[in-house]
Amino acid sequence: MLTSRMKVSLLYFDGCPNWRIADARLRHALTHVGRADARVEYRKVRSPEEAAANQFRGSPTILIDGVDPFADPDSPVGLSCRVYPTSEGLSGAPTVTQLTRLLA
Repeated sequence: MLTSRMKVSLLYFDGCPNWRIADARLRHALTHVGRADARVEYRKVRSPEEAAANQFRGSPTILIDGVDPFADPDSPVGLSCRVYPTSEGLSGAPTVTQLTRLLA
């Protein structure tokens, strides 16, 4: 279960069409697990150097306690749009169900 100590971050870059969708789904998942009050830190990644320093594998990236639970170590680091495999095919953001499982 999500505790008050858990840190949730959403990393994105300007121009990403999917980070707001990921944010809405993340908020929905937090509400579903009873943590609508949880604080989400938003971090804009501004340069390729910053992407490399943060192991940013595309926008949007959601971190739980600093860990990217969807990370594919073979994915390149950089300012790019990210794709998530879901039960309905590829999507620009994880599903509410995927996020709920991580946060529960």
